[in-house]
Amino acid sequence: MEICRDTASMMALSDRWHAEGQRVVLVATMGALHEGHLTLVSHAQDWAQRNGGGRVVTSIFVNPTQFGEAEDLAKYPRTEEADLALLGQAGADAVFLPGVQDIYLPGAQTVVDVSRLSMVLMGKLRPGHFRGVATVVTKLFNITDCDAATFGEKDYQQLTLIRQMVRDLNARVQIIPVPTVREADGLAMSSRNQRLAPEDRAAAPVLNRALDRAEALAAEGATIAAIRRGVAEILATEPRGVVQSIDIRNAADLSAVAGKPDQPVVVLLAVRFGGVLLIDQRVASPSI
Repeated sequence: MEICRDTASMMALSDRWHAEGQRVVLVATMGALHEGHLTLVSHAQDWAQRNGGGRVVTSIFVNPTQFGEAEDLAKYPRTEEADLALLGQAGADAVFLPGVQDIYLPGAQTVVDVSRLSMVLMGKLRPGHFRGVATVVTKLFNITDCDAATFGEKDYQQLTLIRQMVRDLNARVQIIPVPTVREADGLAMSSRNQRLAPEDRAAAPVLNRALDRAEALAAEGATIAAIRRGVAEILATEPRGVVQSIDIRNAADLSAVAGKPDQPVVVLLAVRFGGVLLIDQRVASPSI
């Protein structure tokens, strides 16, 4: 497994792989890796095998421009040694570990802003977050010169935004969606889970139970309002969780929906446990 700590070495490695006829697949992460990230790596490897052979590069970069508060950035876990060990065991071909100065050059003025999708849902709760995401992902696409990239469905708005960005900018990168990976009790795997107090960790699976309820109600033909009420009722059973948002949107483009849905919707939750904001999602399909 090769380790690149600056953009020049990463670009040189990608150029070498492409000269050998290899495809390049990117797994973009901020580190503190868990089984969910390794599932992204596995899907990347599968895509490479199905498309004539290729190499998988995992980036580890805690992107400062997507954090709204300095303390959140400072608290984000950094576990480089453990991350490298996990990626080595998973068979990743390379790891890209740039510094902030490699990604954001002095005097840089350009950002990428997916206007509508950056301003709704989590974008309202975290102003500027998705502009930071879109900008850094574009940079990672350019530096690695990747042919494809995996992104988890747990961050559903992020996945939708990146798909839109790729379409709008005519980027020649195939986006590979990967289903959410969950703990045995249903909690979606996330690096943020490490920061939960024990009592909050025990309470957090209420998100999955609420999504189960949403899926069942949608299948029964319930209205959007009824689905939202059902989700809120389940979340209210766990007082440690402070609901930040319950959103139900068109699963294809996150546009607003009302009445009885006649196509798949996505239920998006944001709930705070102590000082940790957790998000989760589920695509729910009506019975037609």
